[in-house]
Amino acid sequence: MTYYLLMPDNVLVAFDGSPLSEGALRYAIETFPDASITAIYVIDPIDSVIDVEAGGLPVAEGWYENAKEEATRIHTTATDLAAERDTELVTVTEVGTPARAILEYADDHDVDQIVMGSHGRSGIDRALLGSVAETVTRRARIPVTIVS
Repeated sequence: MTYYLLMPDNVLVAFDGSPLSEGALRYAIETFPDASITAIYVIDPIDSVIDVEAGGLPVAEGWYENAKEEATRIHTTATDLAAERDTELVTVTEVGTPARAILEYADDHDVDQIVMGSHGRSGIDRALLGSVAETVTRRARIPVTIVS
């Protein structure tokens, strides 16, 4: 019996600027050199609630603009990392619950492989030991590679 390994055409990398997400992006670039690679960053409105609780009304008024600026910085990091490896990278920003946004993007854009770090950079996600990665792995209809 012969088995064939099909390499993905469209790879989605969850990228939040953390060292593990950088490792996930490097992994995707090196492992799937012929694939189209997209880095996704998700703005989570729940983070804004936490920021508002800590910072009050002034933080509440500018949370979305601040989140978009952070997304731009994170996308620049991802693009620079890909450019160092002579790889073109598409970047996208979604708003919502991270696991749900990643899964919906993958379903809507013919993604056939997801690559992500075992946990992100926010303290809450770390405390839950990668709840986003766990949820994506359990619910995805396509292969998911977790980099740790």
